[in-house]
Amino acid sequence: MTLHPGLASVAGLIGTWRGEGDGEYPTIDSFRYSEEIAFTDVGKPFLHYLQRTWSPAGAPMHTETGYLRVIDGSTAEFVLAQPTGQTELAEGALEATAEGFTCFLASRILNSASAKHVDSTQRRLELAGDVLTTHFAMAAVGVQMTHHLKSVLRRV
Repeated sequence: MTLHPGLASVAGLIGTWRGEGDGEYPTIDSFRYSEEIAFTDVGKPFLHYLQRTWSPAGAPMHTETGYLRVIDGSTAEFVLAQPTGQTELAEGALEATAEGFTCFLASRILNSASAKHVDSTQRRLELAGDVLTTHFAMAAVGVQMTHHLKSVLRRV
């Protein structure tokens, strides 16, 4: 399969990434987790995304899936679904760096009737060679936008 030319700026993401992360939020205890992310080329102008996390003891924690779209090589759109009852549309600038790119995404959230209420999220992806660093902040359950997760992943 030939990579769609519109995905050239994010081609370095394709593959599987694993590593460790830290989480915190004012309403919960801080925690550590293991994470795996896969970006898959499906021959279309988007990458399929699948993320999973586990506790240090190996218990499943979270998963989400969706699509990463790139517009004109400089804007990213991340369309995500989460089993916690949210859909997330995150959009933002994609900036090339010497070893990859940095992308800051601000989102709009749609919550199901039974979900904990999330107002908005922010994601930052930093690709530097074979290291992918993720940052995630959210405004939820009455708390203003604040840092929630950070992980450092390496290409498998």
